[in-house]
Amino acid sequence: MNKEFKYILPDENGKRVEHSTNNNSLIIIGANGSGKSKLGAWMERSDIENTHRVGAQRSLNFEEFISLKSHEQAQNLLFYGQEKQENTKGGRWGYNRNKKDTTQLLNDYEYALSSIIARKNNQNDEYLEECKEKDSTREQHDKVPETVVDILKRIWQNIFSQRDIDFADSKVTAILRNGNEDDISYRGNEMSDGERVGLYLIAQCLSVPLNKTIIIDEPEIHLHRSIMNRLWNEIEKARKDCFFIYITHDTQFASGHRNSDKVWVKNYDGKKWKLEKLTDNSNGLPEQLLLDILGNRKKVLFVEGESDSYDTKLYSEIYKDYYVVPCGSCTEVINRTKAMKRTPLLHHLDCYGIIDRDFRSDGEITALKNHNIYTLQVAEVENLFLVEELLEVVKQILNPGDNDKVEKIKKSIIEKRFANQKNKQICEAVVSELKYELSVIDISSKNEDEVKQKLGEAYEAISYDSVRENIEEKFNNANSYKEILKVFNCKDLSNEPQAVFGKKEYYDFVVGQLSGDKVEEIINVVKPYLPEEIEY
Repeated sequence: MNKEFKYILPDENGKRVEHSTNNNSLIIIGANGSGKSKLGAWMERSDIENTHRVGAQRSLNFEEFISLKSHEQAQNLLFYGQEKQENTKGGRWGYNRNKKDTTQLLNDYEYALSSIIARKNNQNDEYLEECKEKDSTREQHDKVPETVVDILKRIWQNIFSQRDIDFADSKVTAILRNGNEDDISYRGNEMSDGERVGLYLIAQCLSVPLNKTIIIDEPEIHLHRSIMNRLWNEIEKARKDCFFIYITHDTQFASGHRNSDKVWVKNYDGKKWKLEKLTDNSNGLPEQLLLDILGNRKKVLFVEGESDSYDTKLYSEIYKDYYVVPCGSCTEVINRTKAMKRTPLLHHLDCYGIIDRDFRSDGEITALKNHNIYTLQVAEVENLFLVEELLEVVKQILNPGDNDKVEKIKKSIIEKRFANQKNKQICEAVVSELKYELSVIDISSKNEDEVKQKLGEAYEAISYDSVRENIEEKFNNANSYKEILKVFNCKDLSNEPQAVFGKKEYYDFVVGQLSGDKVEEIINVVKPYLPEEIEY
């Protein structure tokens, strides 16, 4: 049976409420400035004798030689801030003197190392005494037990696989293993930030007495993403008796720590918190995306493309007040927009999706609008870069005196590209429309005969000739350049402006201008082709 852990959180009136969980960790996540660190301090004060908090402001410096102290002295310094325990942990943070419990620099690295060394010495002394007693009665004594330093070194080697660490003569030494070559040793206080913070956190957590709660503020500081979750997983395995509370804004850390309870800090007014426990997300949003959205506090805009694609860069520049989320495909934009609208946790945030028009019919476009998913006024995002108004801006940047270049591009697209591909485009549009008509047939009934009847009725109602006739009419009526860009799906149309302007990678060139003095002009000429329902 899993061990049950208990922790205390404030309700909206600031009253203490006890919670329990079978998971051995809790993640408190929220945006910067949401009061997370103050919540951690509140939780420590609420159960101060059973809780050890490692603040975000921590010094990573320590001397070459560690001051040796008794285990009791070292632990008192680490947990109470003084060598003698005086029945309170307030001295460590100065709770009674100031309110710097979340900003005060922790300078306790040596205390943690001293505690580890002292505990190891005590363990060795205990084993030696046990061996002496058994030798006196000629009993066989036990094998040498694993000390706290052995555990620390095992965790260290699992994380920093090419480096060893050694505690000898009251100093820390790191060893870089070079295989057949000579190993390189260097002083512990000369380790990298990542190595020093790794040692610090391991030492802190191994020093904590049994069955305590350990609060770690910003567990990700100075740790590379490749080792962050692995380090904490190793520490948690070594301290299965303890309950870990992580305070973070790092969504990768939070989502990577799968077997943890998670609490979102929604708001803090200086005295009280609004908290919400994140339950299992079954609405289709990846957990990291859910956490990103919660921490962003902006309206959300799902778009096609990847994070570094030109369409995402363009949308991010235009919709600056939105959290723009690239989803890859139009299907993912649709799924995630619908999923977010179904997620009660996110009902306070507006969300929208923008997708290419592609070959969608007016009926499909209208149906998508009911879910806050809107289409462009051109067939695909690439066509935004080809609208006449934008071509004029590019012409002014590259060849302000040549009035024929834009007309050449338009003429080539109309008379050569569109004319040659129109029949193929009509066929693709017909296929797209038929697929959509079939996809919206309601087959949710569990009655097989009823489903068959609905399918039969739907197949009879769908007329290939009628669909093709409507689409042919749409393409034949696309006589202007603007109307052609609305129906013409062709990814390589950028070849036309590249050839005429003599500018390779035309899309990248336009995106590059978004960081120049033409950015407002570019955005203004593109806006009329974007969904009018989404405010800028």
